[in-house]
Amino acid sequence: MTFEEIEAFICIAEAGGFTEASRRLHRSQPAISRRIHELERGLDTKLFERVGRRMRLTDSGRALLPYAEAALAALRDGEQAVRDRAGTLPLTLRLAIVGTLADSHIGDALREFTSRTADVTIDLRTATSREVSALVRGGTADLGLRYHPDTDPKLESIPLGAERLYLVVPADHPITADRLPDLRPLRDATWLGFPAERGGTGSFRGLLEGQLAAAGITDPSITTVDSLTAQKRLIEAGLGVALMPLANIREELRIGSLRVIDVPALKAEIPVVAVRRAGGHPGRAATEFLAILTAGAPNPH
Repeated sequence: MTFEEIEAFICIAEAGGFTEASRRLHRSQPAISRRIHELERGLDTKLFERVGRRMRLTDSGRALLPYAEAALAALRDGEQAVRDRAGTLPLTLRLAIVGTLADSHIGDALREFTSRTADVTIDLRTATSREVSALVRGGTADLGLRYHPDTDPKLESIPLGAERLYLVVPADHPITADRLPDLRPLRDATWLGFPAERGGTGSFRGLLEGQLAAAGITDPSITTVDSLTAQKRLIEAGLGVALMPLANIREELRIGSLRVIDVPALKAEIPVVAVRRAGGHPGRAATEFLAILTAGAPNPH
């Protein structure tokens, strides 16, 4: 069982297929296939099965995954520890982040980090909150930025404040008031929401459904749109409304294509956390970036 075989196994488990894994690892698909073939031959068992267009872990694959993640994370921690001790090698920050956080204060923190730190390389990957945790747990990322603390004891969650969600409507929405007592005037609206995360709690979708239920809106019309940009364009076109952080609509508010309606009864906040491996090597780059993040973490407003 080699490092390359373990790396390929974990990447396919995350990506759901050989093609995406080969892209992420910058290796040819035949090379990735050979690694898995050798790993399965050495273990004398199949680790994946094809379901439609995706590869799914077998029972044996699921049994191997947590140990493979721990082994790969330990090897990468050791590599990072040596690099930090040498002190002369370029710093690398492998960061996994939920895409909707890119417009928040985290972008400012990244700019400050790169301006302070010479010869730093940032390997950035966007994912869902669940996927961010998986990337950190498996050692693919040194640090993850996601919504809501992760309850996995293998991960440490560091609070970074919270994002308040606001009612966002098109500029020409029929409701012209700047303020509403609650969400009931939009009971017949089409709401745009992110997909529900498998095994996740407190997601954007869950918050939306909870706020609508609290307003007495039963059986709301919710259209699933998995892209923040697509949601904004659909709202601009008058095809729905949504709950969003202000940081994600700054430009649209500036040019006047979207509008925020203040709803005092709306108590929608979603906590933001950084996750890292509990007991793992912290890494100088990740530690320095985390210090900037925590110092600049905003309170919800």
